[in-house]
Amino acid sequence: MTRFSERTLVEAKVSVAPAPASPHPSATLALTSAATAVALMTYTAPMVTLPDVAADLHTPLSAQAWLLNGTPLGLAALLLVAGSLADDYGRRRIFVAGTLALGLTTALGALTSSTWLFTLARIAQGAASAALLASSLGLIVHAFPSPRGRLHATGVWGAFVSGGIAVGPLLSGALPSWRVSYGVLGTAAVLVAALSARLLTESRAPRGGRPDLAGAVTFGLALVALVAALTLGRDGWLRAPVELLLLASVVLLAVFVAVERRARTPMIDLGLLRHRRFLASSSSGLFTGLAVIGLFSFLPALLQQTVGLSAMDTAWLFLLWSGLSFAVALQARRLAGRVPPRWQLAIGFLLHAAGVLTMLGSLDAGSWVRLLPGLVVAGIGSGLLNAALPLLAVESVPAARAAMGSGAQQTFRYIGSCAGVALTIAIATSSGSGLAHGADIAMLVSAALALVAAASVVALREH
Repeated sequence: MTRFSERTLVEAKVSVAPAPASPHPSATLALTSAATAVALMTYTAPMVTLPDVAADLHTPLSAQAWLLNGTPLGLAALLLVAGSLADDYGRRRIFVAGTLALGLTTALGALTSSTWLFTLARIAQGAASAALLASSLGLIVHAFPSPRGRLHATGVWGAFVSGGIAVGPLLSGALPSWRVSYGVLGTAAVLVAALSARLLTESRAPRGGRPDLAGAVTFGLALVALVAALTLGRDGWLRAPVELLLLASVVLLAVFVAVERRARTPMIDLGLLRHRRFLASSSSGLFTGLAVIGLFSFLPALLQQTVGLSAMDTAWLFLLWSGLSFAVALQARRLAGRVPPRWQLAIGFLLHAAGVLTMLGSLDAGSWVRLLPGLVVAGIGSGLLNAALPLLAVESVPAARAAMGSGAQQTFRYIGSCAGVALTIAIATSSGSGLAHGADIAMLVSAALALVAAASVVALREH
């Protein structure tokens, strides 16, 4: 295994050497934030239109997890790969290619006519989103070299993660159909890509050697197998396809570790796994996906089916959660120097758990009003998470590998998301007492996972 300390010293020496700053730091922040918002809008678009999409594509209940899990599958499989390639090949190049690909695949998604074609389009959208999300933080670190500037920029970027989550369902609910919303989002992504090609400055990690393509292929295939197994496991964990996929993921991960130990310029420095800050970043991303994204991805559909709200009414209701998340994430940079990112994460998880617990019984009572206090508290918690996660991600690795650090944290986030969505759907739809009772059980599980996350982040304090 490559020694982290040796590589860190080498990269640190390179990173402190004067580097030409981006001539357009404000444009860099604006374009990376805009592309991030579009990616998250695309990600969350099916949250309030899931019943309409399923009806239009004739998707059975057992396959609806695929409608939600297509994008996180592409994200989880390629985020770390994209981050490493961005550092080596050029962050601007990967960012522009990913943003353009997101626009084209989203527009194509509007034309699909079956569940599997829609799922394939969503996976492609996830892969494109992986390229722009992983490279965007690398571009920001290059454009804002000072700690103060980087703190401000990552705070704004994290706020636009929440902003995209907020606007996506609202846009989908407001437009005449989910197909029109995909056309609008695809057009927006293409416009951002065109502006980025003109205004962004190229940057890359100053390390020699060839990109770790063998590591990229084995890691990507391992995650595809794992996420596919998590999604198919809803219909039975002991079935042969699920077991074979899990076995394949384990074997491929073992091959990946062997490749990384021998690579001259590995995709990820395995020595990072000994460092508590990197572990805190990765585990926080994983639990954010499991506890937060998993529940809130399917809760709007549950609300429509149990309380009878329309897609637009549901979007407005959940804007309370996602809008507060955006506002809190935008202001959380004021906590810098007072509250470390690790403690922000712990508080965020605790607030999510508290908010979710206050929502218990709301769907069974048929009252959306009873959801309001919980959405407020959970929204504040989500904002703290979205502000602290990107900052901890870039702080947990050498500056020259910022895109890789971002990709690693977000990879765990969307692996957790895939598992969380599958788990939420399985719990909510398997209860013999109906969807409302199943939703309460799913909320209890989400709260418990958030409490475990808070405890783990606190335990991973640096010595």
